[in-house]
Amino acid sequence: MPDFLLTALLAGVAVALVAGPLGSFAVWRRMAYFGDTLAHSALLGITFGLLIGINLNLAVAIGCLLLALILVAMQNNRFLATDTLLGILSHSTLALGLICVSLFSDTRIDLLAYLFGDILSVNKLDLITIWLTSCVVIVGLIWLWRPLLAITVHEELAQVEGIPVNKVRTALMLLMALVIAIAMKVVGVLLITALLIIPAASSRRLTHSPETMAVVASLLGALAVGLGLYASYLWDSPAGPSIVLAAAILFALTLTKKQAL
Repeated sequence: MPDFLLTALLAGVAVALVAGPLGSFAVWRRMAYFGDTLAHSALLGITFGLLIGINLNLAVAIGCLLLALILVAMQNNRFLATDTLLGILSHSTLALGLICVSLFSDTRIDLLAYLFGDILSVNKLDLITIWLTSCVVIVGLIWLWRPLLAITVHEELAQVEGIPVNKVRTALMLLMALVIAIAMKVVGVLLITALLIIPAASSRRLTHSPETMAVVASLLGALAVGLGLYASYLWDSPAGPSIVLAAAILFALTLTKKQAL
């Protein structure tokens, strides 16, 4: 196996492992649109990084985290329905990001790589960053697992039991923002949510407990990464979309089984 393909596989597996449990919560809590909004805002992070001259991956992470906090604040005010608010912010941030990036005519930017991913260009520093971030998110999920399950089942009851619902919900959104920031390199802005949602939706049809669903979602995501990269290498197709298509095919195969969760 070529070195660049092995590096890409390791990066994709790192993202898939942490996207599994996060995607499970996204499915349970119907947060797919939230993931889309954060992913679309990543282009604004790129603009921010270009303006102040910092690492673009760091800029994307900062941008996603800031937008996650803004979304939490706006949701708490409840001046708009959540899906309406997310719909407005999702498309507005994507449009603004595309316009801002295009204004940097003197800066050489591969816009398609950010929109659809460029996993084959992942270097060793990117790989280390992706694995470190994934480990941080996994530790955070393990620490928050029971409170997250409690607020997912019934927020009001969880609050009565003394669980700080707003803090736990905010932590979940921040963890998702970190994963979206590192996943952009793998599948791109437009396909990130698919990597979160499709393996989790597939796993939901195969498992009977939250913990098992999270683990199987991670494994299915890793399998989709491997199959997608193999297809990309074999047929010279775009790697990011190939990974998402592989995940979709795996989901289609699970449709033959009755849903478990």
